[in-house]
Amino acid sequence: MKNNLKTLLLLSALTALFMALGYTLGGSGGALIAFLLAAGINLFTYWNADRIVLRMHDAHEVDARSCPQLVGIVHQLASRAGLPMPRVYLIDSPHPNAFATGRNPEHAAVAATTGLLAILERDEVEAVMAHELGHVRNRDTLIMTMTATIAGAISFLANFGYFFRGSGSRGNPLAMLAAVIIAPFAAMLVQLAISRTREYSADRASAQLCRNPRALASALAKLAKGAARMPSPVAQANPAAASLYIVPGLGGGDSLFSTHPATENRIAALEAMAREMGARETGATSRGNVSAVPGATASVPRTRRRSALDPFGPK
Repeated sequence: MKNNLKTLLLLSALTALFMALGYTLGGSGGALIAFLLAAGINLFTYWNADRIVLRMHDAHEVDARSCPQLVGIVHQLASRAGLPMPRVYLIDSPHPNAFATGRNPEHAAVAATTGLLAILERDEVEAVMAHELGHVRNRDTLIMTMTATIAGAISFLANFGYFFRGSGSRGNPLAMLAAVIIAPFAAMLVQLAISRTREYSADRASAQLCRNPRALASALAKLAKGAARMPSPVAQANPAAASLYIVPGLGGGDSLFSTHPATENRIAALEAMAREMGARETGATSRGNVSAVPGATASVPRTRRRSALDPFGPK
């Protein structure tokens, strides 16, 4: 309830920023136009968020026949969580990441890249998919897509207003400074605040659903390292998309401009959850593999070759 109230306030702040920017550029008429635009953007995003995001990533839907292991994992987790079975998508990209989208649990979709499936073990993939279903259950997917869209619209309107008024304008310089710099900056901070809060909540949901917080901790460590080495081309072209991923699409985290908390902080929180749950520490600590986090056990031999459509089975 507290999270929902905070999100409502943040979304209201974004809309208010949009209206204030419209007022700065066009007076009361501009504020009204900005309000109507914000309402239109919200309505359009509500109905089309999943299509926008999936088309942006050139994602392809898979089923139990084409990708049985991944679809089976999602089906099992959705049943355990009491959620409708979401559509499952595969993205042919070496960038290791995953996300969820959709306006509500009844119209949800989860997606993973082939890069993610190539470096994670089965229990880690299960933990990642549980994280994404946590976003679906909390209706985070719609909220984060809407905030990203409105924040992008604020930046666009600010740039439009700057070039429209031109250097010969007699407008208030301070108002123009707020329109061109402060409003987009504030919108970005609001968007980041929503994203960071939601990531911790989804991590917690994954730990509760899988009963193995260390599997997600291990997955996050691998994904963060892989994403830093192989940035997302989608996030490079459209930075607003970075808030949808389980780890930052461009690397980094926990800086003022990051969409995600630092991976180290998320792993520490998961370790604390594992201790609270009484999880057994059964793995030796090492670097570069699943045993880097105690308690995360490998379920697929490293020597087994994987195909893109059935990443857990033999080629």
